[in-house]
Amino acid sequence: MKVKLTVTESRCRAGYHKAGDTFVVEDLCPPLCHELWNRVYPYLFALQNGADLDKGEGRARAFDVRCPDEGRVCIHGEVTEE
Repeated sequence: MKVKLTVTESRCRAGYHKAGDTFVVEDLCPPLCHELWNRVYPYLFALQNGADLDKGEGRARAFDVRCPDEGRVCIHGEVTEE
């Protein structure tokens, strides 16, 4: 199962991530900083194993997370066929 990650907002101090960056993850981790990857990985793993996640008032095969550095980077993940 593939999960597409899209950076939707970025004020990254180190300049690693830009809004609009995308990564399709199937089995190897993408080039994300380790702090952001630690936030993304549990959701990505759940989606890759068939989970539906809480999203607003319902459930979806998607998630949104912010980096632990004051939420400077926001990333959206969703199951994809790409």
